This record gives sequence, C-alpha cells and structure tokens, in this order.
Amino acid sequence: MTVLILTCEQDVTADMVVAELDGTGVPVVRLDPADLPGPVALSGEYVRGGFRGHLSAGGRLVSMSGLRSVWVRRPGAPATRAAEPSDWLTEESAQALYGMLRSTDARWMNHPDAARRARHKPWQLSLAQRCGLPVPATLITTFPQAARDFADRFPDLVVKPVSGAHPQEPPRAVPTSRVAPDADFAAVAYGPTLLQRRVVKRADIRLTCVGDRLFAARKAVAPDADPDEVDVRFAASHAPWQPVDTPSSVAAGIRTYLREAQLAYGAFDFAEDAEGLWWFLECNQSGQFGFVQIESGQPIAAAVADWLAAPTVPGVRSTGARAWAMEGH
Repeated sequence: MTVLILTCEQDVTADMVVAELDGTGVPVVRLDPADLPGPVALSGEYVRGGFRGHLSAGGRLVSMSGLRSVWVRRPGAPATRAAEPSDWLTEESAQALYGMLRSTDARWMNHPDAARRARHKPWQLSLAQRCGLPVPATLITTFPQAARDFADRFPDLVVKPVSGAHPQEPPRAVPTSRVAPDADFAAVAYGPTLLQRRVVKRADIRLTCVGDRLFAARKAVAPDADPDEVDVRFAASHAPWQPVDTPSSVAAGIRTYLREAQLAYGAFDFAEDAEGLWWFLECNQSGQFGFVQIESGQPIAAAVADWLAAPTVPGVRSTGARAWAMEGH
C-alpha cells in the first residue's frame, strides 16, 4: 500500500516525512497537482459498479486502489504549469484528480472538504470558543464606527488579515501588527478588518497535533522585547523552541476541536500570558513543523509518517480526525 503526498517541489517539511517513510520501507509517491496534465497523468474508469484508477508521476504508475493514505500538504493548483493553462483547465483537472481520490478508501490528512472549511479564521474562532479554548476579544468588521467602539472597549489592539497570506506568487506572509492608539479606522470600510485584543505574552506556543498525538513547543519572549513585535514570525527573539507539556484543559479542548473539524493534523498557535494561560490565536491545518522539530527535537515528522503508514480499514472511508478515532487511537 502506497502513501500519496500532494505538495509543491520545494517543501522541506514534506522532505522530512518522506525520509521517515523511506526508512521504514513504505512506498511513497509525491506529486504536485500543478503538473497535471503533463508530468502527472491520471486515468479512472467506473464500470459495472466498480472504480479503477491510476496515477503516473516521476515515471511511476500507482493504482488508486492501492493508496493507504493521502497527505494534502501544500499542493499547487492543478494545471498551473500546463502548456496552455486556463481557469477552465484548472477546474477540470481539480475535479478529475480530487474526485477520483475521493473514490478510494484512502485516509486523508487532511480531507479537502474539512481543510477548506478549517481555513476560515472566523469559523476557527467560533469553534475554539465552543471547545472551551480561551480566545482574545475579536472583531471582524467593515464598519468604521464598530472598530472605533471596539477600540474604546479594548484600547490595546492588534490587526491581522482574515485570510492569512497575501495571494501573490509566491505567497507573502502578512504580519500581525499593533494598532496605533490614534488610529481612526476609516479604511476599515474598504475591506474586512480583523481586530483583536493584544495578549501581553511571556511566550509563544506552537502546538502541533498529529492524530491524537500533541507536540507542544514554547518560545519565550524576552522581558525587554519590543511590545510592538507581536508576530513571532518577524520578532527578533533568538530564544529556541523548547518542548513543553500541554495543560490538560487545552489538550481536551484541542482534541474536541480536531474531532469537530474532522482534522487529522493541525498546527495551533497560542499566546501564553503572565499567568500561564494559553490564548488561542489560530489553527493552520497544513502548517509547517520543520523549524519546531529542528529546535525542539520533537519527532513530529516520524509521527506524521506513522499516521500515513498506518493500515487502512477495509471498506471504511474516513475523513480527518474521524479516521484515527475509528481506528482505535
């Protein structure tokens, strides 16, 4: 049985997992849907009540019925590297590829339907609240007066994008920034704006979840750190990521979150305040973990490889967190 990894060519995180799978002798096929059609080819037939499909990539032919799992890591949009790319060809290729893969019994990390929903930050905040995870006061609005009123109630705010990275090529990360005290918020009318109460943090927490395994890492904030450096990705801190235990209340909330979201993998970001409380910021359903593993020594790549290499349940099609729940984890 083969593990299929859908990701771009330059993906160090995927490289780490491929190395783990190779070390255990589990067959792996890695491809980028951007190369379909062309270097990646497919075929599927639905005859006499059955489905038979094949994928070809890198000179290898694999039967879709022989897939044990599919890792949707960081794939390109189908057909974007075709000889004559078009929106129509991209849609046709996406429908063919993901439609056929949905016809198999393979386990997903993460299922495209669950992943699409999980990317919506407003939905994340609502789910986190329902799961009992502390969420900083947040407003998403296009009403300038609503933003002004929110700032009166919570004078120390940060602003961040609702959707994440800016959709340029390659994608550009948009940092979370502190809101100036004299901001007038008139520009809020031109696009949805996410304002959130700033957590005065003593550490950043990255909690990487693989199935039911939780890997929490902590990056301390220096006592003399610039309070305007609110985004750990752009902060000047040289403190390493270090392993830390996950509080039981957070672990319970996270497992409920994963179950409700039907995710088998999630990279959660928290801000730890002066009292040690972890405040939920977001969940990236395809977040990187290489930088955390390198500094913390946590075996995250091995955990992902173990999940992908686990045997399928014959005749049972499972998505996301539901898969590992039904397999007794």
